[in-house]
Amino acid sequence: MKYLALIQARMGSSRLPGKVLKDICKKPDLQWVIERVKRSRRVDETMVVTSIEKDNLPLVRLCADLQTRVYIGSENDVLDRYYQAAKLLQPEYVIRITADCPLFDWRYLDQAIGGMDAGTDYIWLGEDGYPDGLDLEIMRFEVLKQAWVEAKLLSEREHVTLYIKNHPEIFKIQQFDFPVKNMGHCRWTLDEPRDFKMINEVYKYFTGIGKEDFVTEDVLDFLKSHPQIEAINSSIGRNEGLAKSIANDKAVAAGGEA
Repeated sequence: MKYLALIQARMGSSRLPGKVLKDICKKPDLQWVIERVKRSRRVDETMVVTSIEKDNLPLVRLCADLQTRVYIGSENDVLDRYYQAAKLLQPEYVIRITADCPLFDWRYLDQAIGGMDAGTDYIWLGEDGYPDGLDLEIMRFEVLKQAWVEAKLLSEREHVTLYIKNHPEIFKIQQFDFPVKNMGHCRWTLDEPRDFKMINEVYKYFTGIGKEDFVTEDVLDFLKSHPQIEAINSSIGRNEGLAKSIANDKAVAAGGEA
């Protein structure tokens, strides 16, 4: 197997509990994400990776209904969850996608795969310039394994690829040039009630016209014509979870020195 897509999902969420199974136009969020990832022409297998918490059982049942593989692993050590899941299938490359991205565009995943330079260990979209909610990362399985062995910080265990990003001297890192420019201000992720309201409006429009395979440019055109919908969640900050994890690292380090 060459390309394995792992979709990170769990029911726990402090800001929007149960978000991965929230109903969006008659389908749960996670189902939309799975269907959009499976539209890729390059991915060989799609698997959901969740945690052992009992609250995730409905998520596991959904994956069974959708005939999608699911791996159950550590709640907090997400890096271990990813590595153990990938180890079962031994792919050449592991793709990381999160279930809070119901507007995920499979075309850019295929473009990123096709645009990887020879010897690249890890490719991602960078810090900004693309909508929050179209995130994707691709890494060699051996690089994921190395990170699993060497990462020690709590933030590097919770955030799967942070160790790789923190060590450009070790890994060959490539940034995917997002094709549509000046979209860094767009918030298309599902993390808070306002996000759900905005995304639901997008889906309501496209399912209403029978177009489930809508892509980024379609969403952009729709939001330009409906600025009041884009404004619903536009004031929410980006990457708050990562910032919190890094702050926790610093707090632990400070405690250790005391």
